[in-house]
Amino acid sequence: MIPVKVLKISYHPESRSYAVILKEIAGDKCLPVIVGSFEAQSIALAIEVVDTPRPLTHDLICDVITGIDGSLKTVRVSHLQDGVFYAQMELESDDIGNRIIDARPSDAIAVALRMNAPILVAPRVLEEAGVKEDTLKNANQPRNKPNLSLKALKEKLKKAVEEEEYEIAAKLRDKISSLES
Repeated sequence: MIPVKVLKISYHPESRSYAVILKEIAGDKCLPVIVGSFEAQSIALAIEVVDTPRPLTHDLICDVITGIDGSLKTVRVSHLQDGVFYAQMELESDDIGNRIIDARPSDAIAVALRMNAPILVAPRVLEEAGVKEDTLKNANQPRNKPNLSLKALKEKLKKAVEEEEYEIAAKLRDKISSLES
């Protein structure tokens, strides 16, 4: 199993959800795991160590684990099947012994962050779905808009005024003014 850390959470527009980016601690591969908005919020709260007035679901899970004098030993993203990640939480307690609990990766990560437990990824999962960190950086760079010349902007402004598209004309006027100053 490969130790990872949560690198960041980013919005994934295609699915209208979020990607939790897990990064190898001793490498440059990352594993983007798509999660829902509630789970992303819970993970973000755990990263920022934000206390809530009442326990959220993941806080409750942590309270239950500590309430039975247990500990979360590890969280493992164990396999990938049909595009779905699977995870396991390894619990240990004197009363119940060692237990492996099936979990969604998003929930397991949220609990692991709150309990400072290591997050591990199976090598095969990282091999199948992992990407190089620099690939993520390039994908997140905004696309450059083509720069129009001052002459082209003035022609667009003239056309917008002629066609009585005053809102567009005002934006073009402001752009021209900023370029001329």
